[in-house]
Amino acid sequence: MALVNYGTKEINFKLVYYGTGLGGKTTNLKIIHSQLAPQSRGELVSLATETERTLFFDFMPLDLGSINGFKARISMYTVPGQEEYNKSRKLILRDVDGIVFVADSNVTRSEENQASLRNMMDNLREYRLTLEDIPWVLQYNKRDLTTAMDVERMEAELNHTKVPAFEAVAMEGKGVFSTLKSITKLMLNRARSGD
Repeated sequence: MALVNYGTKEINFKLVYYGTGLGGKTTNLKIIHSQLAPQSRGELVSLATETERTLFFDFMPLDLGSINGFKARISMYTVPGQEEYNKSRKLILRDVDGIVFVADSNVTRSEENQASLRNMMDNLREYRLTLEDIPWVLQYNKRDLTTAMDVERMEAELNHTKVPAFEAVAMEGKGVFSTLKSITKLMLNRARSGD
């Protein structure tokens, strides 16, 4: 559940971008950061290796403005895609309010996408959570590839609970904001309903 500070009249949501390595999680945050006004976003902090892969996480705060007299903010994180950093992935999921699962559309990444989704569900179970407990959406990234899977196949492999899913080419900014808008709306609705 979102962190509410009645003293400062602030609501802080935690949004995590999850998925395989090099699938586009960091690219989503970079696009969001580059296209928003500086007053509505904080600094993008990225801890990457020399090969540009996320080592621990990326982080960016995003101001949503005022909701019912409370200043609303989203703290956005990505997890490292590499399996050897599973402890970091698990830690980043603690107290999550929403998830964007970024799937790589390349047909060669099909099994990795499915393994990453199973890993995410396993890590959520560590906090006694399931995907039914948390707002989440899917983003099918890299739709511009000639080797991109059919969306129907990706839906069958990944979207068993029929959550909102968005086609994207994150490098070009396509689908990035529609994905963000959808998950933000789901998180806000959940907070308003008190679930």
